[in-house]
Amino acid sequence: MNSENKNSPCPEGELSLLIPANNDAVNMFGDVYGGWVSAKIVQASEIYSAKLSQGRVSTVSIGQTAFMSPVREGTVMSFYTRILERGRSSLRIHVEAWGCSPDGTELYKVTETDCVQVAIDGHGHIRDIAAFE
Repeated sequence: MNSENKNSPCPEGELSLLIPANNDAVNMFGDVYGGWVSAKIVQASEIYSAKLSQGRVSTVSIGQTAFMSPVREGTVMSFYTRILERGRSSLRIHVEAWGCSPDGTELYKVTETDCVQVAIDGHGHIRDIAAFE
């Protein structure tokens, strides 16, 4: 990561998923499919929501996703999450996707969006979320 520019934007939230973009996630030009990034956004949101709700969750919605820059094969993707809203049984989670060059010299925001997760029990029925801080 380039630490010389202290005014550069930084990720906000908790690191929930860190994964390299490998060759099965790229198109013929060597760029990562937007659908792969979107799937990882949902996965990061689920990981964070399951931790907060202390159990199983299911995705209700995914907000609009606009990509700010392409992602090349080999980019290490980091997904940062933070809670925006808590309901009786649901959580609205903001997810930021950041890319880092394989040599670690460049960190850049790829996209961001909000996901809504609902807490469910072992039978797939909606359940209340226990209090947390």
